[in-house]
Amino acid sequence: MEHSLGSGRPMKHVERKALYTRLEARINYLRDFLDFNSSDVEALVGGSKYIKALIPAVVNIVYKKLLETDITARAFHTRDTSDETPIEEFFTEESPQIQRRKMFLRWYLTKLCSDPSQMEFWRYLNKVGMMHTAQERLYSLNIEYIHMGACLGYIQDIFTEALMSHPHLSLPRKIALIRAISKIIWIQNDLVARWRMRDGEEYADEMSEIIVDEKEGYLGDKKILGDSSSGTSSEDDRSSVRSGNVPTHTPACPFADMAPTSSQTKIWAGK
Repeated sequence: MEHSLGSGRPMKHVERKALYTRLEARINYLRDFLDFNSSDVEALVGGSKYIKALIPAVVNIVYKKLLETDITARAFHTRDTSDETPIEEFFTEESPQIQRRKMFLRWYLTKLCSDPSQMEFWRYLNKVGMMHTAQERLYSLNIEYIHMGACLGYIQDIFTEALMSHPHLSLPRKIALIRAISKIIWIQNDLVARWRMRDGEEYADEMSEIIVDEKEGYLGDKKILGDSSSGTSSEDDRSSVRSGNVPTHTPACPFADMAPTSSQTKIWAGK
């Protein structure tokens, strides 16, 4: 039976089972619900250089936050936030292990600025959600949802503050960019949560097949993150910011030379 809305428009039908068994159906539903449309894609593609310029500083701020508490800092040793094994000496921001993780976060955030009109984009975000739930046998990693959700919220807040404080972007451009990146982060949040929730568990045997034990940064045999020009932390930072070098140890705004000295944003104040 077809239902109509008050305006005479037909009501859209959403098949519940498809939301849990077909990734494309889930993504289409989320995009429709959030009104993620061609305007968002245009804003993201057209403004990607502004987001990419922020990435090195965003990464430093995020890792500074992750190393502030033992429960998240310990996971870099144990690969499991539920493992409370005592750690004698925690990694620092300068530790090679943390520098490597920073590199992957830079690549991931750069991937968010690519083409969301392609299903490959969303398949990778889905893999990011899956790979943090200990479902990959070769490189098991279990980061509980509370930490994943908090981290995504923190990243969104940094981007919002930095873009709203940009000294040269017009207000409509800022709003369009923030709306686009926020919708993507919220869909990523769902693609993390879906691996933790029991919703739709009656369809578990029919859920889309996920290939496990893939190398990080790959979908199947295809490399998704990083390239030959992104071999080191400092190289990646320099290539991301045209206005000059961004320190790899102390967060600093890539637009600092353009910003008023009184700016108190996290990213420009180096906090």
